[in-house]
Amino acid sequence: MDSRSNTQSTSRLFVLAGLALVWAFLIFWRLVYLQVVRHEASLREAAQQHDLAVEIPAERGALFDRTGRLLAKSLFLDSVHINPRQLADDEVAADVLFPVLGLDRGELLRRIRQPMRCLGCHKPRENRRGFMWVKRRISPRESESIRSLSSHLKWIQTTPEPQRYYPNGALAPHAVGTVDVDGNGILGLEQALDPELAGQPGQMRLLRDVRERPIESELVRPVRHGTSITVTLDGGIQFVAERELRAAALAARADSGSVVVMIPSTGEVLAFASFPSFDPNETPKPGESPHVRFNHAFSVPFEPGSVFKIVTLAAALDAAGMRPDDRIFCHHGRLSLFGRVIREAKKGFGWLSVAEVLEQSSNIGAIEIGRKVGDQRMLEYVRRMGFGQRTGLPLPAESAGTVRNLPKWTATSLASVAMGHEISATTLQLARACSVIASGGLLVKPRLVLRRLEPGGKWAAEPAEPPQRILKPETAIALRQIMEGVVLRGTGKQARVEGYSSGGKTGTAQIWDPVARRYTSRYNGSFVGFAPVANPAVVVAVALNGVREYGGVVAAPVFRKVATEALLLLDVPKDLPEPPLAPSREPVAPDDLAIAELSAPPEDLPATPLPVEAAAVPPLPAPPSAPPTPAQAPLAANGLRAPHFTGKSLRAVLEESLAGGVPVEIVGAGIARTQMPPGGAPLTPGQSVRVEFR
Repeated sequence: MDSRSNTQSTSRLFVLAGLALVWAFLIFWRLVYLQVVRHEASLREAAQQHDLAVEIPAERGALFDRTGRLLAKSLFLDSVHINPRQLADDEVAADVLFPVLGLDRGELLRRIRQPMRCLGCHKPRENRRGFMWVKRRISPRESESIRSLSSHLKWIQTTPEPQRYYPNGALAPHAVGTVDVDGNGILGLEQALDPELAGQPGQMRLLRDVRERPIESELVRPVRHGTSITVTLDGGIQFVAERELRAAALAARADSGSVVVMIPSTGEVLAFASFPSFDPNETPKPGESPHVRFNHAFSVPFEPGSVFKIVTLAAALDAAGMRPDDRIFCHHGRLSLFGRVIREAKKGFGWLSVAEVLEQSSNIGAIEIGRKVGDQRMLEYVRRMGFGQRTGLPLPAESAGTVRNLPKWTATSLASVAMGHEISATTLQLARACSVIASGGLLVKPRLVLRRLEPGGKWAAEPAEPPQRILKPETAIALRQIMEGVVLRGTGKQARVEGYSSGGKTGTAQIWDPVARRYTSRYNGSFVGFAPVANPAVVVAVALNGVREYGGVVAAPVFRKVATEALLLLDVPKDLPEPPLAPSREPVAPDDLAIAELSAPPEDLPATPLPVEAAAVPPLPAPPSAPPTPAQAPLAANGLRAPHFTGKSLRAVLEESLAGGVPVEIVGAGIARTQMPPGGAPLTPGQSVRVEFR
């Protein structure tokens, strides 16, 4: 009995010892597994429980125009988020949040209960997301209500997020651009300069206790705020360009349109208007057409038509040895060329000078000039003037337009290109080409960035690329005078700028229908020009697409209005006399005469500028006796005599008057025909010389 009992006891001991050994081995293996095999994973889990990485958002850099006007800035607004796993009652949470934030209760409840993929999660609440945005970037009023709730309901949390704000609304949205909900640039300069504007967010590490209360913090990565940038746009000129473009596009029922205003000597873009437009502060509306956000001045090329004839004449004067007064036979309005019949748009012409070909916008005259230039040189000057290549402006989605190589030209391609067909260009490219003429033959690179704000708080100017000479100076000056004739006597009379001389070229190109493979009755109406003629301060290019009237009718008036206000805003001195004031019906006392002369014109004067000939003051009658000869004329107290201006150009008169310190009163344009006092006559201090040009 005893031996049997001892045997059983021994067996039990062995069993217990074996179980203990197995248990010890399992514990040992578990320790090895946790501390060796899953060491890194355990550290990560512990860090997730106790460490919290908090991102410090970077403030996006601001955008300013050249006058310091704010165009875009980031504001910090509260965003509301919750942890659906920690909610005690889903229904109560939805009832609390939806009226304060203006949300749909059913949709909010569905989002709260929305499951996520969770391996190993068996409970319904564990199968939910641990983080959910309720509403991002709420209004200040909503933020105040949420903060009052979160002080009592700990499951409601807020996080500040940057919100891009455009204080001027729909001012230059295609150039300035916009951002998405996460603050990333998606259009315009916001997209092109996103790395600079966005900066780099910082990061802070928080050590928390078991109740998730912060114990200590450590800055892991300092925040680097975005760079603020000043652009070349002028908010005042931009506003005028958008206002006049919109009015003209609506009046002409245009599909789209664009205006570009540039400083020809530097390439700085003062205005970048595109129609239709939008407000970057508002989210896209359902069903909104994508072309609303297209930059039609930059991304959408079109056949320029007759405005392109300035390139044809530039090649003719610069490389073909032609002169403005050379005669061109225009075939009385009908030309048969390789089986293709080309007619003038309005009336036919016989013999015209090269200058008159541009003034009257003769298609056949341009073709004959192009034939004298030749296809090789024509293509060379087309590319020289910047067509068929991107300008390099820091904006996304720039179009290079279309310029075909010579092997792809047909027998009539030279004729088509000479009058602005079989080629496509953007409004910006037309402005750049006109700037070549306005700047004296220099091709400039358009600019939109003027300066950047350095970390030290100082503004650093953006370096400008040196211009390239592509035309002889005398060619550019001759083209200026020819383009002035377009405004004075030709198709661009509605582009006359009151108080300033101006030059330009109209363009009307029929729109090609690729489906029907024919030209339609709708046009691309355009005008490109500059002012003043002697020393151009601005270049303005206007394009209205899908209109039913000529460019001289729909686009030239936009040029006049935009150029007038741009020159005034830039304080450019006027080089033409003002229209005379209406005579007063009441006698003016001698003491009131000076006041009447300096007062503003009466409001009932016509808004449309008068022709130069009509606006000029009538010439003074000749004195009864002949003026003394220069040898007999007594010297004035200052020894100053009137220079001999007769027979000289406007530029020569202005240069000589500035050099001699003699003020002049300019009437008309062209060549100086008469002056008063005559050349050599003595002048009293401050006396001006009246010079009439015809």
